[in-house]
Amino acid sequence: MKICKSSAVLAIALIIHSCATVPVTGRRQLDLVSSSEINTMSATQYQEVIKKGPLSTSKEQTEMIQRVGERIQKGVEQYMAGKGWSDRLAGFKWEFNLIQDDKTVNAWCMPGGKVAFYTAILPICKDENGIAVVMGHEVAHAIANHGRERMSQGLIQQMGISALSVAMGQNPGATREVFMQAVGMGSNLGMLKFSRTHESEADHIGLIFMAMAGYDPRHAPEFWKRMVDMNKGGKPPEFMSTHPSDETRIQDLERWLPEALGYYKK
Repeated sequence: MKICKSSAVLAIALIIHSCATVPVTGRRQLDLVSSSEINTMSATQYQEVIKKGPLSTSKEQTEMIQRVGERIQKGVEQYMAGKGWSDRLAGFKWEFNLIQDDKTVNAWCMPGGKVAFYTAILPICKDENGIAVVMGHEVAHAIANHGRERMSQGLIQQMGISALSVAMGQNPGATREVFMQAVGMGSNLGMLKFSRTHESEADHIGLIFMAMAGYDPRHAPEFWKRMVDMNKGGKPPEFMSTHPSDETRIQDLERWLPEALGYYKK
């Protein structure tokens, strides 16, 4: 009984100690996985995706993705520096690539700033403003450490908090196998489905990041209206698979616009 109680206390202490705060929203999240480990794994997976490609041969479209990405990156770095959080970007090695795929309406950002767009989403984006909406949203997932949070939750679900506290305390390497299962290493890290809470949070944070990058955040509701129109009568694209309801999303974006516009400079 004493051993069980001690394990429970250790487990609770581990969870309390292993909490982080999401930038912008201030939400507390579970943080059992190191940024260095997840960033390294992401970089490896990202290179595998890029090698398989194929990458777009359109110089104009590729340069547009990279141009918007670099502006979003700069906006993120300015925002984080202004809050005294530059250390949270340690290990980020940004990359922005466009994959030639005219059927997959999707884009994603792996931990560490590894971004991929699929050409099928570009007609819905229409221009750089639409790309900035998507880019800001996907980068927000990485900055908010949603992937790390999902993986931390997966570790607890598969091992149990008592076993996890022992494994992490005595031999961190012992958690690697379950870590890989939790993040779905057979698939692409950036393609993991996030919860609706994560998606809504990425919408909020993404508005601020695109505004910091010099893109008018008022384009965000318009982009999602186009996405809704495209989705009518059909199966939701991967990009919208676990996102909030259309009406809720647009209402929330409009509610957050005044805050985001405070960061917007033409």
